[in-house]
Amino acid sequence: MSGPAKSFELTADILLRAYSIGLFPMAESSDAAALFWVDPTLRGVFPLDKLQISRSLAKVVRGDRFEVRADTCFDRIVAACAERDKTWINAEIRRLYGELFRAGHAHSVEVYERGALVGGLYGVCLGAAFFGESMFHLARDASKVALVHLVARLRLGGFALLDTQFVTPHLASLGAVEITREQYLRALKRALEQEADFGEWPVNLAMTGAQALAGAGGQTL
Repeated sequence: MSGPAKSFELTADILLRAYSIGLFPMAESSDAAALFWVDPTLRGVFPLDKLQISRSLAKVVRGDRFEVRADTCFDRIVAACAERDKTWINAEIRRLYGELFRAGHAHSVEVYERGALVGGLYGVCLGAAFFGESMFHLARDASKVALVHLVARLRLGGFALLDTQFVTPHLASLGAVEITREQYLRALKRALEQEADFGEWPVNLAMTGAQALAGAGGQTL
């Protein structure tokens, strides 16, 4: 369910307030000027103790084929996510989430291969909730590796909720599930009553694949 296009200046503070009551913004396309609020009847979430990691993915993560960093090129990650054929990320989204990042309320996980950025994701933090916004990959498994590292960071930092907004077949294969709006709002309320720290594992400290797997927990299939 969505509301009408915005007719006022949307600020980072308003955006955080929207997240706190279960809403998030989207645009019709990268060229659209307006945003609209989204409030899904069914919400996608990742149970942080049930990430499903295939044996092949675990091997890739453990082998450290990729170098994974956090919060080093947030704007590049958002821009890369916006370059996909079908995107809801417009200039206003990029501006607002850049402001959230500089205020410490948004974070990114970046995946490099031989010095080139090949995947990553970004999202918003509020209390002990992390709202995953978008991810991309230019190399096989790069976005999955980013997700494993994200879950490790969230678990180590004491997060209680990882919101994926919607569940795609790709996310479902990794353990994402759908819950009702009512269930989501209850989980969100509990998460907002807690504190968590994305930087519990310092963003300037490298995390190996083995450490990410250990931190992420989950189930190896």
